Amino acid sequence: MSTARTASRTRTTSESTIDLSINLDGTGESSISTSVPFFDHMLTAFAKHSLTDLTVVSTGDTHIDVHHTVEDTAIVLGQAIREALGDKAGISRYGDALVPLDEALAQAVVDISGRPYLVHTGEPAGFEMHLIGGHFTGSMVRHAFEALTFHAGLTVHVNVLAGRDPHHIAEAEFKALARAFRQAKALDPLVVGIPSTKGAL
Repeated sequence: MSTARTASRTRTTSESTIDLSINLDGTGESSISTSVPFFDHMLTAFAKHSLTDLTVVSTGDTHIDVHHTVEDTAIVLGQAIREALGDKAGISRYGDALVPLDEALAQAVVDISGRPYLVHTGEPAGFEMHLIGGHFTGSMVRHAFEALTFHAGLTVHVNVLAGRDPHHIAEAEFKALARAFRQAKALDPLVVGIPSTKGAL
């Protein structure tokens, strides 16, 4: 495939402004500024471990809550991924990864299916209420995954198999998703055309 798998998107609402660009065939370079420091950390990890070049500048009403800015950034990331994938010719399509971070262990499986679906399990009780870094609630991990998978057209299963520290759990989840996506988006020289019996994804 000679066509560059890149996309740039901007989204502005009364709650946030997002400017984002992506290169699916990059080296993992990133410049992330969402005004939500822990989310910056997660997106930087996603870029690095998926070998996706990613530039994000997001501003929003974080004086109210980080919710809108995180969700809207994930929406735009998903839209950019979908655009950059193009017709999906030649891709591996499927990817899976098992990623540890100290005591935490997360598994992610990705199908670039065109059918948005998220199965997200295993986070320990109370994780969703924990403030990671004092500002990012654990519930935002699933919310970001929901927005990303829906707008990218991905089927994603994420399962937390072990973990105690909320930072470690969240980071293991993002890195597992990144590694699985890295496999799924990769161009496979043995694949001819669209990797689906339907002829479209």
